[in-house]
Amino acid sequence: MESQKSVDVSVVLPTYNEKQNIKEMIRQLLFYIKGNVEIIVSDDNSPDGTWKIVETISKKDKRVKLIRRFKDKGVGPSIWDGIKASKGKYIAWMDCDLTMPPSLLPKMFAQLEDYDVVIGSRYTKGGKDDRSFIRVVTSRLINLFANIVLNFKIKDYDSGFVAARKGVFDKVKFNPEGHGEYCIEFLYKCAKKGYKVKEIGYVFTERKLGESKTSQYVYSVFLYGIKYIQRILKVRFLKI
Repeated sequence: MESQKSVDVSVVLPTYNEKQNIKEMIRQLLFYIKGNVEIIVSDDNSPDGTWKIVETISKKDKRVKLIRRFKDKGVGPSIWDGIKASKGKYIAWMDCDLTMPPSLLPKMFAQLEDYDVVIGSRYTKGGKDDRSFIRVVTSRLINLFANIVLNFKIKDYDSGFVAARKGVFDKVKFNPEGHGEYCIEFLYKCAKKGYKVKEIGYVFTERKLGESKTSQYVYSVFLYGIKYIQRILKVRFLKI
């Protein structure tokens, strides 16, 4: 019986209706990441058949794995299911709409030799948030508020583009609730535990294909902002 190769790195992709992007995303990941890699697509039973595309790819390439989810849908739970299924020494997660560059991952994984958590950051040196004005302003204000309240020097708390050593998840509880609030809470808890956190700049762009999961309407963005602020206050003062 052939022994199974160990996995060096795992990349988790939470997906919902991403049939226009998923093939290219997987192609780029396999192009840029060398060594023994697994790509875990954690799909919320996409009506557009994203999971079918991944299933077909996975039958030809064992490095690609599919988790088809029917309950507890949402980006946070989807990421957490992917993390739990990961076998890599290092684990990363990111959006699969090509707004975040897969080419940055090798550099992020390399930094995990010296750091415990690495953030793909829009707001550190070399980074840029190239989205609509309202979304940039909202994100900037949330991060400013998080820095003041949480008091750790992390510039992009709600990045959603993160890599970490697998052992970190043994010590830090990953709370998947919310849209992007999970990321703020996770990074804060990592910093509070004394884990070394590194930010690497990248340019975050608007998606070119498919529909954004975050509405552009001011009212919707405002509601997201309120939820983020509530979570920041909760993790800081309720000590969860």
